[in-house]
Order: sequence, then structure tokens, then C-alpha cells
Amino acid sequence: MNFFKNSKVLVTGHTGFKGAWLSLWLSELGAEVIGISDQISTSPSHFQEINKKKFIKDYRCDIRHYSEIKKIISKEEPDFIFHLAAQALVGDSYKDPLTTLSVNSIGTANVLESLRELKKKVVAIFITSDKAYDNVEWKWGYRENDRIGGKDPYSASKGMAELALKTYINSFFDNNTNILIGIARAGNVIGGGDWANNRIIPDCVKSWENKEAVSIRSPLATRPWQHVLEPLSGYLLLARNIYHNHKLHGEAYNFGPHAHQDYSVKELIEEMQKYWHDVKWKDESENAPFQEAGLLKLNCDKALLDLHWEPTLNFKETVKFTAEWYKYFYSDKNCENTIAISKNQIKKYTELAIERNRIWVN
Repeated sequence: MNFFKNSKVLVTGHTGFKGAWLSLWLSELGAEVIGISDQISTSPSHFQEINKKKFIKDYRCDIRHYSEIKKIISKEEPDFIFHLAAQALVGDSYKDPLTTLSVNSIGTANVLESLRELKKKVVAIFITSDKAYDNVEWKWGYRENDRIGGKDPYSASKGMAELALKTYINSFFDNNTNILIGIARAGNVIGGGDWANNRIIPDCVKSWENKEAVSIRSPLATRPWQHVLEPLSGYLLLARNIYHNHKLHGEAYNFGPHAHQDYSVKELIEEMQKYWHDVKWKDESENAPFQEAGLLKLNCDKALLDLHWEPTLNFKETVKFTAEWYKYFYSDKNCENTIAISKNQIKKYTELAIERNRIWVN
């Protein structure tokens, strides 16, 4: 994984859950990391804890402001771009659908339009979501060529982003050997450092630390749970492979757990409970404020065949990594060593990938 050493990498949404982890990992790989984000949306903030030494060049800008985005990208001239900036919460998309639609679609279009002005070689990875698929709750996983477009505002916004990507790839970047684009779809990522509201793991740990029962909207819903480092390894691998193999330009890839790894929200909570004591949860499905899909699966065969990517952790290890991070965080009252546990988990994850002969680490 020396591929990114001394390269300049721009991460949009670097203050978010996945963005902070990706920025830290890229820094550990020797990259110069530049971030664009409009705000720090949670408290605590994983980004604030890991960036105390200011290793990330931090731009504050609304991804919907084209002129500002273009100015930053033109000035920095990155070698790689990972576009993660988004309104990422389904619940918030119901409260404010217009913001969700504009951030996730227009924001994507602004990055694409900014790329048209660059003359140097850039590999850009756009992260959308598994919820971009039109989910009819099949028992088999969605493939990359299945229909796009969901029923709720968040899913629709990601479908709109996918349409913008398709348009720009075919209209402007089809024969452009300088701008190379990959699309990554993943979802239901868990791990330490997630503090967003109305997300299962943060809700659990915050409630349990306060000796309260956590309210669960959809305990029987099944999701492709994976640790945050799993899809990030896929994003990094996709960027490396597109750089070397231009035939992958414009392709979309799913990154998720093995197909047999089906666990419900209830099973996730029960596994998390093993690391806490005397904790409770209550079923609030009858009072859920909005409707959620009961089943969502991804087929990741294309990532295996084209990129030789497959997940490293099983379900129990995924939960263990997650629980250990939060237990460490709460035990470190001054949060001085949050970056240490995060770096250690990246190192441990990479060591497991080597041990299990995952090709992406070679």
C-alpha cells in the first residue's frame, strides 16, 4: 500500500464518519491529505480528535457552491479525489428533503464540473450508496447493473447523483485519458468514531453509557453490516486499479460483506451487548417516524472478479472492532489518545488482511 505515498489526495466530506477514517488512513500511507467540508456536524467529533496536529489541510466550503469548489480543486490540483461529502442520514432526508437532494446531487455535479477544467491526470472515486438501488427487497444481492432510484428522499438523492455521474462520464470524460472516474456503492457501515444522531451504534453506546435503554426503530430489518475500514479498503484499491487500468474508468462497484453474512438490527445489538453490562433496548417499531426497508443486500462479485477485493472481517470481528473503539474512547476521559486507537485499528485490520491473503494489501 505504498501507492499513495507523496501523492496529493482531496477528500470531500473529510469531517464525517467515513471521511475522517479515510483521511487518517491516507495520511498513514504517506499521502498529503486535503479536505473540503462545510462543518463538523457531531460532538464528539472523530475528525477533531484525530486532526489535533493539523495533518489535514482543512477547507470549509458548502459542496453546493460551484465557484468555491472549482477554485479549491484548481488551486490544489490533486492526484486523487474521494468524494464523500453528503447528507447521509435517511431520517434527516424526510425532515429536509430539499437539502438532501441538493447536497447529494448538485454537490456531485459540482465536483464533476470542476474536473472538466483540469488538464492533469486525476483519479476520482465517487461514493454513492447501496440505497441508490431501487430496493424491492429481493432475497439476493443487488448487482451494479440493477435499476437505480429509491422511494425515499435519501435514496432518490443518491440515484440523482448516479445519473449525474453517468451523464458526465459519457458526455465529457468518455475519451478523456486525464480524468478517470470510479463509482463505489456501500452502506450500513459501523465502527468507532460515528457520532451521528439516529444511527444504531451511536444511539446504543450513548444510551448505554448513560444507563438508559436505547430505542430501536426496526429491530428485524436486515442490513449488510461491515466495518468502516472494509469499504475504505475497496475505495483505495479501486483508485489504484483505475490509475493503472483505464478500462475500469466509469465502472461502478459494490463493497459489502459476504452474501451469507445476513444479520438483523436485533442481532447486531445483541452482539454489541456482550461488551457492555446490564444494558437494555426497547422495540419502537410501532412508533417509527418513517418507513425503512426490511431487507437490503449487495452482490459484490464484480469487485472480487475485477479488483480481487473481498472483505477481511467477519460479523463478530466487525462488532468487536467497533465495541473496543468506543470502550477505549469512554475510558480515556480526556480523549487524548483517540488517534492512537484509530491508528492501531487500521494497523490491526491491515495485518489481518495480510494474514488472510487479501490481495489489496500487496
